[in-house]
Amino acid sequence: MKIFQKICLVFTIIGALNWGLIGLFNFNLVYTLFKFSEMLQNVIYIIVGICGLINIGLLFMDIHYDHM
Repeated sequence: MKIFQKICLVFTIIGALNWGLIGLFNFNLVYTLFKFSEMLQNVIYIIVGICGLINIGLLFMDIHYDHM
């Protein structure tokens, strides 16, 4: 499960960076990379959204730190 959450976290970070680029520079990286396919853009946005929902679970996980 940790690997799956890390993959989701990477997609969420990519989505956050894309929103940052849109807000700061009015530059949509997803559109720029995949302007040839609106459907692919939508799939990427859906994946990022689902990953964001999955990562909400990180807020509710118990974090245990190992002390040396």
